[in-house]
Amino acid sequence: MRHTTIETLSSITSAGSFKLADMSDEELDQLRIAYKTAVDKWVDTIRAEEALATPDHSETAMERWDEARFREQDAQTNAAAARDAYKDGLRRVNYGF
Repeated sequence: MRHTTIETLSSITSAGSFKLADMSDEELDQLRIAYKTAVDKWVDTIRAEEALATPDHSETAMERWDEARFREQDAQTNAAAARDAYKDGLRRVNYGF
């Protein structure tokens, strides 16, 4: 079963599972991997959107292109959330806050 970035982040940072300042290297690695996975998916959605900018000037083609843009925006939001979670983990481990 493949987990989404948000599910992965939720399982890693859920309240009561551990204190963030006490994060292990393995837990930080999970956050880093979730971030990298989210960025890879974001890049894929950017490429998919770009591929839909074709010589087909129909309304249907334009709607597919718009839908791809919404998917790209969602992927960007997920990548930003994953980045923020990883950075928060690093700050707590390295600076105690």
